[in-house]
Amino acid sequence: MAETHVLFVEDDDVIREATQLALERDGFMVTAMPDGLAGLEAFRANRPDIALLDVMVPGLDGVSLCRRIRDESTVPVIMLSARADSIDVVLGLEAGADDYVTKPFDGAVLVARIRAVLRRFGHASGPDGNGGGAADAAVPDEPVLRFGDLEVDTEGMEVRKAGVPVALTPTEMRLLLEFSNAPGTVLSRDRLLERVWDYGWGGDTRVVDVHVQRLRGKIGQDRIETVRGFGYKLRG
Repeated sequence: MAETHVLFVEDDDVIREATQLALERDGFMVTAMPDGLAGLEAFRANRPDIALLDVMVPGLDGVSLCRRIRDESTVPVIMLSARADSIDVVLGLEAGADDYVTKPFDGAVLVARIRAVLRRFGHASGPDGNGGGAADAAVPDEPVLRFGDLEVDTEGMEVRKAGVPVALTPTEMRLLLEFSNAPGTVLSRDRLLERVWDYGWGGDTRVVDVHVQRLRGKIGQDRIETVRGFGYKLRG
């Protein structure tokens, strides 16, 4: 099985080298870069399976780098932030990141989050990881679902709004599939974290909120309704 290739952008030499060694011990192939511009060049040259981007790196900050990567690819991105309450977390998610990890982080936790993201994207998740899994997004029985002018092709994994194709990232597509499987049903943030992000533990619901906002921006602001105190539901 081919090694999973990780692009890791971190300006702190100690963190970069220690994390690279830890990931390599877990069977990942790692390209580590000290700044955003070098990271962008490495991304374009190597096309990694996943990118780990520190928010505060010189040259091209992590949020801007994430945005540049997202303009070119749907490769999964995990942001690394030194503060759990930082606005940088939200900015990174809004830029297209799929998840984030707070520094300082435990190596085992980081590896678990990487594997969870890769499972969502259909990649093998390291030498002992498996593609797919129990947390795979639910796929409705009907191959094509319609909600007003929104059409969801669950076999071709394509979405159209008023007949026009809508480009979704894999995480956004999984989120939409969860909603499409239960239109009109309120889905809690915790359920979405478990089903879409593969969190078997408590997670930051901002990840859900930002992705819902991004999805609304693509399929229509009124298509997903907020039910205060409970979660979200797809309008049928």
